[in-house]
Amino acid sequence: MQANWSNPDRDAWDGLHRRVAASLQQDWVYGEALRSLGTPCLRVEFMQAGQHVGVAQCLVRKVGGMFSLALCSHGPVWSPESSSDQRREAIRLFRRSVPLRWPRVCLLTPDSADAQAEGMVGRIRVVTGHSTVRIDLDRTPEAIRAALNGKWRNRLVAAERSELKVQRVGTKPAQYRWLLDRELAQRSTRRYIALPDGFVEAWQAHGGGVLTLRADRSRDAVAGMMFLIHGEAATYQVGWQDDAGRELGAHNLLLWQGMLALRERGVRRLDLGGVDTVRSSGIARFKIGTGGEVLTLAGTFF
Repeated sequence: MQANWSNPDRDAWDGLHRRVAASLQQDWVYGEALRSLGTPCLRVEFMQAGQHVGVAQCLVRKVGGMFSLALCSHGPVWSPESSSDQRREAIRLFRRSVPLRWPRVCLLTPDSADAQAEGMVGRIRVVTGHSTVRIDLDRTPEAIRAALNGKWRNRLVAAERSELKVQRVGTKPAQYRWLLDRELAQRSTRRYIALPDGFVEAWQAHGGGVLTLRADRSRDAVAGMMFLIHGEAATYQVGWQDDAGRELGAHNLLLWQGMLALRERGVRRLDLGGVDTVRSSGIARFKIGTGGEVLTLAGTFF
């Protein structure tokens, strides 16, 4: 098996990413966007007998000025035809060949719950996996709606009957910047960590897809929601609502309309991001209420 760190095939990478509806963190554009904001990015493709086994994208940072940390988040992305033995060998090769000087640390967080299938046999788990909610959009709208939790669906019906009006926001940064600014203020208040300011603009500048929706009451925006589109998958990126939007169930309406719009664009899977039933129980209930799959990932491995 060979590990090509110097010039991975972009077309082959994108094709595999689309084929398996892979994560945002393993999209080529994700790496380019963060690289443009100052975060180094490394990419590798694993080949055996002329066939792709998988690809992996890593972000690199210096820790304490002492050693380099390479983090492969939600990856590698494996070819469906690859075996668990091939994946395990690729992980060994990854750790031996990563082009960073010693001392270095390589961490991998597979994008599934099955550590063995992801090639992590023999690896040390250093962090338990977080949970997320993923919605299968490769179904009819009727089937998606039928899977909604009863209370969630009732909130949606009430929002559909309310005075709220939903519109798709334009894709120019100036047209969606208002939502990012509100999310920044919300981030400061709630003290959670997210991608750096400027990421969405960089993502779009390098070819990433964006869908932004706004809910208006009369002439005032009371809620907004943004999704990043990567291949045949999408990730919930930003959500904001004021008291009026919360009272009217604006986020239920926006997420439902977002699911339909993403499905129309060929998106097969929507990742709603992490769920924390302890620190953010309300948000967790909202995400789980969509009827999506609650998936606890295998964890972070050394």
